[in-house]
Amino acid sequence: MAEGSDRIRIDKWLWQARFCKTRALAADLVAAGRVRVNGQRIDKPGRSVRPGDVLTLVWAGQGRALRILACGTRRGPATEAATLYQDMTPDPAPCETPVPHQADPPEQPS
Repeated sequence: MAEGSDRIRIDKWLWQARFCKTRALAADLVAAGRVRVNGQRIDKPGRSVRPGDVLTLVWAGQGRALRILACGTRRGPATEAATLYQDMTPDPAPCETPVPHQADPPEQPS
């Protein structure tokens, strides 16, 4: 893709943004239906995305919501990849697991 282009393939973007180790894994993620673009489920790795699009990714039982900020031109370091998107995933609610009640120690026979 030419530099300054405003569109990029979803599999390539996922790879450049470091959500997948390889483009093949990114393509598999898309083909499995685990990616939504602007609320619509997609299954074609060649689907183009652009800045402003909102992605919803689901894998390993967790979901992430991302807004694409830039298409990128290469797979660079993680700090560079982090500039390609804004993470809009809400923080998980604090765990309110009750502290288990400690039972009184058994009475010792006298």
